[in-house]
Amino acid sequence: MTGNDTTSRLFSQIPSMEGMRGRLLQRTSGDKYIWGIVVLLAIISVLVVYSATGSLAYKMNRGNNEIYLFKQLAFMMMGILIIYFLHRVNYTIYSRVATILFMVSIPLLIYTLFFGARINEGSRWIKLPIINMTFQTSDFAKLALFMYISRMLSRKQEVIKDFKKGFLPVVIPVVIICALIMPANLSNALLTGATSLLLMFIGRVSLKHIFLTIAVAAIPIVLIVMVAMATYDGSHRSAATAGTGETISEQVKGYGRLGTWVRRVQDFVYARGNETPYQIQQAKIAIANGGILMGLGPGNSRQRNYLPQAYNDFIYSIIIEEYGLLGGAFIIFIYLLFLFRCIRIFRRCPYAFGAFLALGLSFTLVIQAVANMAVNVNLVPVTGVTLPLVSMGGSSFLFTCGAIGIILSVARNVEQQEGRALAAATDPIIPQPIPTHGKPGK
Repeated sequence: MTGNDTTSRLFSQIPSMEGMRGRLLQRTSGDKYIWGIVVLLAIISVLVVYSATGSLAYKMNRGNNEIYLFKQLAFMMMGILIIYFLHRVNYTIYSRVATILFMVSIPLLIYTLFFGARINEGSRWIKLPIINMTFQTSDFAKLALFMYISRMLSRKQEVIKDFKKGFLPVVIPVVIICALIMPANLSNALLTGATSLLLMFIGRVSLKHIFLTIAVAAIPIVLIVMVAMATYDGSHRSAATAGTGETISEQVKGYGRLGTWVRRVQDFVYARGNETPYQIQQAKIAIANGGILMGLGPGNSRQRNYLPQAYNDFIYSIIIEEYGLLGGAFIIFIYLLFLFRCIRIFRRCPYAFGAFLALGLSFTLVIQAVANMAVNVNLVPVTGVTLPLVSMGGSSFLFTCGAIGIILSVARNVEQQEGRALAAATDPIIPQPIPTHGKPGK
């Protein structure tokens, strides 16, 4: 064999780009638009997080923010692997493990309330000892909850209008999870409850039962607003404690995070000018810097050095500052496209559990994104929710990837079923010869 033949043989064994692309598309089945959205948001996340971690790098790593770049890249790769692994699993398995995951989430939330790591005035995390990483148990609980209520909605469709047999088995798990999340993270509990009620509405739960749930859930919210309004005297101080100099939030510290909630309501309703919370002031300056079209450009944010949590809760304002309102509108469009594709999966899925699961998980991600963006532009009080797939990586980032992997698992199953149905419909039937004489078949 000549040298040229050996070289040709070696190069012929190297897979071509077209072949690699074909195998990759075959392995990553499911909705291709959702895959594209995941990759696009991951790229945006790397760019914006790298830009927004300047002040954090200065405080923690002597200005070396390449550490956070590589950390974000590592989370991105882990997240894509999670999506790939979960989307290869048949989604019916999630129905089988939903009850177990839900039962596990309850003691996890209870443990977090009493023994969790306290960060930013809230006990929301468990610290994993070996890898030294904080794990937000509410993210796990939400994922388990939506698996469980999707299972219950699909199994209770025949009696879903009945209060005892249909409604209570669905709403009680929601009440338990939201009640356990609420003491440490009221906004997360409200978003979880709102998403659950929306899924119940689509699952044909009686409207009177849904409105009853909303009325009961609104009681603590109304009480918080009433306390905030009754104790405000023009300078965030209670009239009863004006002589002591204690603010209402300081006086009710013994009641968990009630003081924080009251202060945030007062800030949102009454604060003007210099009384506006520092985070909101800096977020507004960042948005104003961005302008309408192009913004300051990638990596040129000015407020990243002054805005607390610029890489996390307030990353949307940094996006607008660097990419303009046009960039901010593009992010909104991406999430709406994601929701549209998930609704399409819901409509195409022949089985109730998969349809409810895909829609419930997509609702929780999009509603969380809307809440984060609303906080950044000061439409709602400050909350502690991140921008899915964009904020700096952590347990929330990985659980978001897990939710998307499950959605893609449903989409993959739908594609396979549609492919089999199409193949059965178009399978060529071999024509039998028509006899010209005698009995047929002879």
